[in-house]
Amino acid sequence: MKKIAAMMADGFEEVEALAVIDILRRASIEITMISVMGGRNQVTGAHGITVMTDAVIEDIDFSHYDGIFLPGGMPGTNNLDKCGRLCDEIIRFNNERKLLAAICAAPKVYGRLGILNGKKATCFPGFENDLLGAQTVHDRVVADGNVITSRGMGTAIDLGLKLVEILKGEGESKELARAIQYK
Repeated sequence: MKKIAAMMADGFEEVEALAVIDILRRASIEITMISVMGGRNQVTGAHGITVMTDAVIEDIDFSHYDGIFLPGGMPGTNNLDKCGRLCDEIIRFNNERKLLAAICAAPKVYGRLGILNGKKATCFPGFENDLLGAQTVHDRVVADGNVITSRGMGTAIDLGLKLVEILKGEGESKELARAIQYK
């Protein structure tokens, strides 16, 4: 079974994070919500919604994961970007061609780390200059190699379904879209 690490920080965009997590869980893809907030399982989103994560980054062995997902939101994206352990793991995942997904402002973390060089990517309007080395496009979801990016809260379901398609196939993604009354 595929296993994804959903990285959570104070100031995350709630719908972006939870919609993608929900869709992956509906598809029976194991997704662990992991806090980067210094050993604290509780993270509070950009709009004041507090959630409990499944784990804290200090306790995670990332070698058991097939991908990393970064929700956007501010200052959540900046809090993710400040986490040295997370950034080290992102670089390792990229070197191993493991899945890297991000939405809204969060693709800027990948840009700063040089992961978007020569790749097509998208983000929330206004963050394009942070996608260092990328060819920015304005599609709802962009998959280029092992990197999948998406524009924002309104595209969270699209991103979740794209990840299901990549991890479990187009048929399962289409069936899940039908089951949740999407499109």
